[in-house]
Order: sequence, then structure tokens, then C-alpha cells
Amino acid sequence: MDTYEEKTLTSTEIYKGKIISLRIEEVELPNGKTAQRELIKHPGAVAILAITSDEKIVLVEQFRKALDRSLVEIPAGKIEPGEDPKTTAIRELEEETGYSASEFTYIQSFATSPGFADEIIHLYLARGLKKVENPAAGDDDEFINLLESTIVEAEEMMTSTKIYDAKTAFAILYAKKLLPN
Repeated sequence: MDTYEEKTLTSTEIYKGKIISLRIEEVELPNGKTAQRELIKHPGAVAILAITSDEKIVLVEQFRKALDRSLVEIPAGKIEPGEDPKTTAIRELEEETGYSASEFTYIQSFATSPGFADEIIHLYLARGLKKVENPAAGDDDEFINLLESTIVEAEEMMTSTKIYDAKTAFAILYAKKLLPN
């Protein structure tokens, strides 16, 4: 048992959307008092650190309404119900970039915002990239610009906040171990 565990007393779903749901949970704190927690439930996602044969990182640029601006990110996507994360990674790489990969290696999983959300992202390394002749279509509401960047260029994008999300920053730091400057 976790020393600081919060026991759920009640749980009420406030909103259920296409991707997320919001719950209000009343919890008993370790000191016996109660508190409310606003929790986002998410099915989980994958992210792909795709590296080309000439040691460039495949990135996508897209508008993110939550921040009201475009970001440069590694390809990523939501896990469908019952889908294995590796299968999601293979599908998302093709849909977002038009690439397939001969090697998919699991790197690590991590929580994105554990203070209020249960989303876990599974990060994969994709190598042996090959352009797919007729790639699977992406989401109808997703508009993506494909980029390829050296590790130095990616770090510059982090400094300038073009790369601004945690999954991509995590992947770029991981890529520093793999790629030449």
C-alpha cells in the first residue's frame, strides 16, 4: 500500500466525450480528511521517434487548439479500444508521415499530466523508414506539415518553443544519445 494513497469515496462522471471523460472524485486523504479531485480519463497514446537513414528526426507540424498555435512534434496518436500500443504506433507513423518502418523498438512509457489525467504515452523508436506508396489516410480533422530535422535543429526548435510539448522534448533528449551532432 502506498503511504500517501487517497481512497476514492465517490466518483461521478461529469462529461464523456469522443476521446476523454471528466470525473469528480471525493477522496479520503492520508490524514483522514476529504478532498475533491477533477480527473481526466484518457485511453492512452503512442509517440514515435522516427529516424531516417540519414539520421534525421521525422516531425510533424500541426495546429493545437488548446494552445491556440502550431507546434512541431513527433508523430503520435490515440490508442483505439483493445489495440496494442505497437500496432497503434505502426498505424500512426503511416497515417501522419507516410512512412513505414522495418524496426519498431519500445523505449519507455510515461504519464503526461499525472496531477489531473491518467494518460500514458508509449514511446517507440522507428528505424528502417520507407515511404509507403499509398499510405493510410489520416484523420479528417488533422492537417499536418511533414518535417525532417537534425538533432541540432530539433534542439533549436525546443529553444524557440516551436517544439513545446513534453513527449517531443523527451524524445529529442533520448535521440541525443543516438544521433551525431
